[in-house]
Amino acid sequence: MSKKALFIIPPDRFNEDELFHPKEVLENAGVDVTIASTKTGEITGDYEGKVHAEVIFHDVNVNEYDVIAVIGGSGTIDHLWGNEELTGFLKQAYEQKVLVSGICAGSVAVAQTGLLAGRKATCYPVDQMITELQANKAEYVVQNVIAHEDIITSNGPDGAKDFGKSLADALR
Repeated sequence: MSKKALFIIPPDRFNEDELFHPKEVLENAGVDVTIASTKTGEITGDYEGKVHAEVIFHDVNVNEYDVIAVIGGSGTIDHLWGNEELTGFLKQAYEQKVLVSGICAGSVAVAQTGLLAGRKATCYPVDQMITELQANKAEYVVQNVIAHEDIITSNGPDGAKDFGKSLADALR
């Protein structure tokens, strides 16, 4: 049976590289990728890229997926940080042994669950994100990807392909 990934993006202004690069890597590895957001339909990225969100993330069963990834972009800060439904969804996924991951601002959304407390993590190297990671007791490290067995974080566009590879490796 093929593995399944759920990529959660903001309802506008997702980062194209952070979505499309890992998606391509996973699809090439035979993983079925579903795009989710807080709404369905066409969503426009930071650089006018377009994608279709098929589902609203909190309407799906976390158990249907092998990995959940929160994608970054300027919209992630506005719409997904502090989103209680998302925090609950990620915690539930983690409890069900689903791999939880985030890239760039998405890493911060993962940290906000408290699941990275006392653990190494990475995000985009700007003060706003680093401070937020540290506020959630994660140890910030400058690296493209930090892969724990149960949680993977990535820094952003530079690490997007590596992020995809680490997700694919974890699903093997």
